[in-house]
Order: sequence, then structure tokens, then C-alpha cells
Amino acid sequence: MLLYENRQMTASANVNLWSSAEHALEYLRMADSIPHRVEGEATLLEFVPPAARRILDIGSGGGRLLALVKAARPEAQFVAMDFSPTMLDSLEKRFADSRPAQKARKDGAPGSVSIVAHDFANPLSGLELGRFDCVVSSFAIHHVSHERKRSLYAEIFDLLLPGGVFCNLEHVSSPTSHLHHEFLKKLEVGPEEEDPSNKLLDLETQLAWLREIGFADVDCHWKWRELALLAGSRSSH
Repeated sequence: MLLYENRQMTASANVNLWSSAEHALEYLRMADSIPHRVEGEATLLEFVPPAARRILDIGSGGGRLLALVKAARPEAQFVAMDFSPTMLDSLEKRFADSRPAQKARKDGAPGSVSIVAHDFANPLSGLELGRFDCVVSSFAIHHVSHERKRSLYAEIFDLLLPGGVFCNLEHVSSPTSHLHHEFLKKLEVGPEEEDPSNKLLDLETQLAWLREIGFADVDCHWKWRELALLAGSRSSH
């Protein structure tokens, strides 16, 4: 999310280091230390429908968010999506006891976790994911281009059942350079240590996109500096 090891690289719209085992492992090592993350995750859980039966986690990483949602909604079926070999291996190990014996993703047992290897920088069409009561994501979507962010939001809308909810705990841009540098100071990160995979976008633009796509009840329900929870639902009508 925030750090990378090769400090001589510069940010680029085409850079994505998440296929690197070293980069992925570094994130896993520091993931628990992100300030206020627990507050954002707790708020996200408030918006996961109590009766949700199928839940998709986009950009699952090591499975931190998925494990929290699974604990809160143990009767649901879960689909985890990531493309990093390191993250996929971590997901396989973490949810080994929850993996469905069958490959079919739509009729797994309650509590089952299916793992889909897919880079969501590419369209979700053709994956035959089925539809979901809830789609969640945590600090992942900011790694794709702005154009792809918007098209991905539209694809997520199409995956939701009527009444379904999308919850995105995200890293967004600060409105000024000063605030961005203050955010980095809070994380004890220097400007030269920023992840060049980051493609940060302001909160207001993303909320507007969700409304334009057709999401209802769109809002930012929690925010700490550059960390924010965006959510919206698909109307049940």
C-alpha cells in the first residue's frame, strides 16, 4: 500500500509491484501497523448486510478483511480475489479449512471460501462469479488507473443483487501536498518510500462516480486523513 524497497523507482501509471513476492511480503509484515485501520474495518462491518449469503472480496491480499467479514457473517459463502502469487498462497493457507471440496463457486457450504486468481486491472467479465449480497475491498483498488477504477465500480454494481452493498475501505488522495506529506509523517514514511503502484484519487470524484453508476445511499462513512470508507448499495426496486 505505502512502502516499497527500491527507492530509486518513481511513480508511474504503469507500475504495479504486487506480483513481486518481496513487495507483497513487505506489505504483509506492516499491514497490522497501519494507524486507525481497525476503526475503518469496524465501520465497514456495520454495512455488511446481516443476511448476506454471498460476499466477494476484491484484492483480498493475505485475507485480513475477509477473515473479519467471515467472522461477522459465518453463514455466508465467500469469494476471495487476488493475482499476486504470494497473496494467493497466503489465502490458501489461511483458509485451508474453509476451502470448498467442489470447484463450483455458487453452491459452496456456509463459511466456505473460494479463491479466484485474477488481476482486477482487467475486466471481471468471463469469470462466472455469479451475483453477491455484498462486495468488499480494502486498500486495493487505488492500485489501478483512474479509468479502470470507474469501470470496475460499474462491474461491481452489476455483480450486486438487489439490495446488495459495496464497501470499499480505500486509500484516497489528499486535497493538498501539505496534507499528503502530513499523512506520510503520521505513518513515518518518507516521500521517497511511497509505493509507486499507488494511483490515488480524491474521495469526492469516486463518490460522484458511484452515484452516476447507479449506487444508492452513497457516502463516506469513515475517514482518517487519506484512509476512507466509501459505500453504496444497489436499489432493491
